[in-house]
Amino acid sequence: MTEKKAIEALTFEERVFPPSDEFVAQANAGLEIYEEAEADWLGFWQKQALERVTWFKEPEVVLDDSEAPFFKWFSDGQLNVSYNCLDRHLETGGDKVAYYWEGEPGDTREITYRELYEEVCQVANGLAGLGLKKGDRVALYLGMVPELAIAMLACARLGVAHSVVFGGFSSDALAQRIQDAECKVLITGDGSWRRGKSFPLKENADVAVAECPSIEHVVVVKRTGEEVAWDDAKDVWYHDLIDGQPKEREPEVMDAEDMLYILYTSGTTAKPKGIVHTTGGYLAGAATTHHYVFDIKPDDVYWCAADIGWVTGHSYIVYGPLANHTTGVMYEGTPDFPDKDRLWQIVEKYKVTKFYTAPTAIRAFMKWGEEYPAKHDLSSLKLLGTVGEPINPEAWIWYHRVIGGESCPIVDTWWQTETGAIMITPLPGAVATKPGSATKGFPGIFPDIVDDSGESVPLGGGGYLVIRKPWPSMLRTIYGDPERYKETYWSQHEGIYFAGDGCKRDDEGYFWLLGRVDDVMNVSGHRLSTTEIESALVAHDAVAEAAVVGRADEITGQAIAAFVTLRSGVTGDEALVKELRNWVSEKISPIARPASIVLTDDLPKTRSGKIMRRLLKDISEQRQLGDVTTLANADVVSAISDMAASRPQED
Repeated sequence: MTEKKAIEALTFEERVFPPSDEFVAQANAGLEIYEEAEADWLGFWQKQALERVTWFKEPEVVLDDSEAPFFKWFSDGQLNVSYNCLDRHLETGGDKVAYYWEGEPGDTREITYRELYEEVCQVANGLAGLGLKKGDRVALYLGMVPELAIAMLACARLGVAHSVVFGGFSSDALAQRIQDAECKVLITGDGSWRRGKSFPLKENADVAVAECPSIEHVVVVKRTGEEVAWDDAKDVWYHDLIDGQPKEREPEVMDAEDMLYILYTSGTTAKPKGIVHTTGGYLAGAATTHHYVFDIKPDDVYWCAADIGWVTGHSYIVYGPLANHTTGVMYEGTPDFPDKDRLWQIVEKYKVTKFYTAPTAIRAFMKWGEEYPAKHDLSSLKLLGTVGEPINPEAWIWYHRVIGGESCPIVDTWWQTETGAIMITPLPGAVATKPGSATKGFPGIFPDIVDDSGESVPLGGGGYLVIRKPWPSMLRTIYGDPERYKETYWSQHEGIYFAGDGCKRDDEGYFWLLGRVDDVMNVSGHRLSTTEIESALVAHDAVAEAAVVGRADEITGQAIAAFVTLRSGVTGDEALVKELRNWVSEKISPIARPASIVLTDDLPKTRSGKIMRRLLKDISEQRQLGDVTTLANADVVSAISDMAASRPQED
């Protein structure tokens, strides 16, 4: 019998970190929550929705799957997300800090729930004055300033769907998203601060709006204070919009399945996909996962160090934390400005207790050296989290040791723009963790790993990650393109959500993410994940970060090309390159030995920190480079190209 084609699981991590007795004793959840959800998964989600969300009309229907895959959750319920994040907290905790905001130049704001409520109402009144009504769409194009969260909540209050466009994107990317959603209003800024320089938001917005006839008004937040072009017929200052507006406004009554927001995620070959999230199920999922995964307590100071422009910021800077009446930290700038200890200075200043960041950032911290976090008192930290991509075991260990002081549980989370909330994660008081593994499905979530025919892969094997049952915070469609929604996510295997990620599972059922299926290489008939080879490279003492791609090869089908950045103080030479190739061969297998290794000072990354492996593949195959407009460091591409071109093909 021929073995089903899947993805090979080459190595598993043996180190295990059980939660401490002290953490278990105070945790929001223990193992019993898994048993509860397994016994009655719909009852579990109904209970969470009723406990964590205030409904104007409580739902009696939990899941409507009559038009699958267009699932509906709590469809007969009514609520308002802004009300849940603000109004209901005012009587008991209006003076509690909602956000400590830290601007890149050093200016700060401390915003209470009452102050947030009042400004949200003023913005909602101002936007209503511009003619916005329930069902309209608004585009938001801002840096990490409080006005971004405020504008989102104001839209939710009005029943207006928002489409946040990351504040580092180009005018073309902004125009494309505005056009697709037919937004009537754009909220932007004069500029945003990045490494001491102003990024030209308004300038980019003007170029985009010239191509977007649906835009009737542009609201501009004054942030950097520089001169901007002005159209009196269309442009209005944010401070003028809210000046004199009442500090209260009744929230719109929304059906649970009314659209809350659209968030665009990249398509591999076509235009970006407008992921639609609705109101009731999304809020229930975001609030529930935030409460349990981060073990949130009333006195926590919680910091998700992502950008609100991504789904991580939507769910775990704005909606989940505010629904749970949590004090959060928001930071405008980059981790290395004015120096490489900026994040740790903020942790110390606000006595942050829960910290959530990306593996890319953690590997950057490793590269910079331990002396930067060592300058600051990080003893307030009680829990650490990772998000965005698989984390290499050695980066996990560094995070645990250097940032967590070997005393903080780490929640390594897997989820997507499409899922709306965390799907695979340890619950910190219930599950022993393994470096590099996202561990198990969140209670009430049913992940699996399948082969090409859709059959479950046995424990110890690898394949394609799927979700077998619907969940409350799931995407409902792709905006304006329901057929693409069905084709992209539901056509591979009948009735199963296809995540597009490779994954393996160990003998205890722990999930180990292997990156996008697009990043799987076929080397001499072996289907290998780039993630495993990258993890092996980063496990070497000399390596801070690595990216691996498969390049076309006449003999093996694909050859493994590695790009490596070294830790601070390490000098690279041919001897080290040879050592690294042998290291991978010993750590994994000779079949995983890189055919070439290029040592580079940096790797091409998007402004969200993700490595652009597509560009590295272009470089490896000496093709014309693809789009570099979303890169944070476009200059590094030509340097890597030169180095790769001068490196001979190795055995």
